[in-house]
Amino acid sequence: MPEASITVEDFFKRHEQTLDLRLLAGKDGLDRKIGEGTVNRPGLALAGFFKYFADKRIQVFGSAETNYMLSLSKRLQRARIQNLFRRSIPCMIFGRSLNPSKIFLEEAEKHGIPVFKCPMVTMRLVNRMTIFLEADFAPSAQEHGSMVDILGIGVLVRGSSGIGKSECVLSLLERGYSLVADDLTRIRLVNSCDLVCTSPEISRNHIEVRGIGIVNVASMFGIGAIRSEKILNIVVTLMDWDKLENVDRIGIDRQYYEILGVKVPHVTIPVRPGRDLARLVEVAALDQKLKDMGQNTALEFNQRLIQNLQKKS
Repeated sequence: MPEASITVEDFFKRHEQTLDLRLLAGKDGLDRKIGEGTVNRPGLALAGFFKYFADKRIQVFGSAETNYMLSLSKRLQRARIQNLFRRSIPCMIFGRSLNPSKIFLEEAEKHGIPVFKCPMVTMRLVNRMTIFLEADFAPSAQEHGSMVDILGIGVLVRGSSGIGKSECVLSLLERGYSLVADDLTRIRLVNSCDLVCTSPEISRNHIEVRGIGIVNVASMFGIGAIRSEKILNIVVTLMDWDKLENVDRIGIDRQYYEILGVKVPHVTIPVRPGRDLARLVEVAALDQKLKDMGQNTALEFNQRLIQNLQKKS
């Protein structure tokens, strides 16, 4: 389920280093909620117009807002700041390493409004924050399965415990492909259509192999064997041969697996001793790549078969 809001502290911890944020005041208000995944520049609000004020968003101050406030008398500055802080705004961020006035910091402490400073140019700060907030507020889910990148095709390998998912992924890594996540894959919905997959922080860049233990993929196979995230293109489910009632022999009827309301092409591969699962998953990924390019081998074969039958009749 998507997050309805995140706290200012969550945002600060996630993006402190990337945005080079520095907390100036209002530490007691870090538990405030950010209600919308975008930002607002409160120019009209500083002038006293609050009819369409986006009070659930992070407020960003640039040179225009800062210089406008400095043009006012101290008494009027305090009144405008108090009027702004009475709203349920989550926090303030000053761009360009601008320093808030003493009055601003005093009122921020009094009202428990976190105030940050960032060295970025204001418009660049707004753009970066918008991208980060879109990801922070994106609907998310997690799937029990391993995610690999096979020649640009994101493949989620599912299956019951002990079916051989990790061993299959390990064989794919030996063939030069890249690991995104092992055993548990986190997924978020971006742009209402793209499922972006990543690994939980604690298990990132590692894979568990039964009988061996935890393996550091980057150390063993090189930095090229890992990817931080990848868009999902196909789901492959490994299933015991005896549990499958019907095995698709041609592949005309396409199957789909739904995640966060998005239907992803789905292939079920029967598992039994002697089958090269890594090779089969690789072929499934490459076949999906051909389908994405408009070439459906199963349909082409079916059309040829129909044509041959028509000729004979």
